[in-house]
Amino acid sequence: MTDRYGRTIDYVRIAVTSACNLRCSYCLREEHDESKSGSTQLDVERIGTFIRLLAEMGIRKIRFTGGEPLLRRDIARLVRIAKTTPGIDNVKLTTNGVLLDRYLDELIEAGLDGINLSLDTLDAEKFKAIARRDQFPKVRKALDMLLQTPSLRLKINTLMLRGINNDEIPAFVELGRDHDLTVRFMELQPFDDRQIWRTGRFMGAEMIREHLYRAYPQLEAVTGLDTEHYSFRLPGYRGSVAIIPAYSRNFCSRCSRLRITADGKLISCLYQQESIDLMPLTENSNGDEELRKKILDAVSRKPKDGLKNGTNNAVTSMSQIGG
Repeated sequence: MTDRYGRTIDYVRIAVTSACNLRCSYCLREEHDESKSGSTQLDVERIGTFIRLLAEMGIRKIRFTGGEPLLRRDIARLVRIAKTTPGIDNVKLTTNGVLLDRYLDELIEAGLDGINLSLDTLDAEKFKAIARRDQFPKVRKALDMLLQTPSLRLKINTLMLRGINNDEIPAFVELGRDHDLTVRFMELQPFDDRQIWRTGRFMGAEMIREHLYRAYPQLEAVTGLDTEHYSFRLPGYRGSVAIIPAYSRNFCSRCSRLRITADGKLISCLYQQESIDLMPLTENSNGDEELRKKILDAVSRKPKDGLKNGTNNAVTSMSQIGG
């Protein structure tokens, strides 16, 4: 699929639930009401239908997200469905790691290609303060398991909060000394359930880069993914480092993705307030054809520059739209 600006659309992020077992201050309020945020969970059959049709239309990469996707007991089955769908080349998921020890073997057996582990601190007390749950031992165990699983491509997503975890940049970088992984330092985005966006905790990409160079003046710039505006390697290190300017820099000109929310809505742009409800189309006899039309319609309406549309005020938390 190609949109009206010539961008090839070959990647979909599917939120398999909007529920989460953490309450990170930059994502969900403690009292977050999931009943008002599209917590309806897509069933396996519908997800399989979406994957099949999207693959037929040119989608090649799938990422399962949430909320926390490992809250789905059938997550390995979903990975297997995606991996065995003709046309799908790459299947990954993003997780906070709390439940990873339960599912890692199943996920590998199902053919999972990679995991993005969301981990903002390597300190147990800071973790409890950020995530508002005392789950650091489980997440640390998940990290150690992944470091010993070379068959999976590992990326660590570390959201930077000024005055909270910016002093840990070297500790994260050192994870790549002996392990083939990418540590990705990320900017805060304004989808935080209206909690801390305006509290002065934002740490921009340039500030992150300054901290990195201060600690590692020998950094060597390399070419990373489109979203990884700054990518680096260090002499003698197996891993790499990247900075994701998720808010301050516009990636729209190279955007290749669609999103499906946990309640079955198709979003073609993170900042687009309009969505297309796919759920009713799975209930009628002409469902496949109608779904194709709606997908193509969404692609055709994908904006050239989503940031110019402003923040999507219909979304309060990234858990609603799958990160």
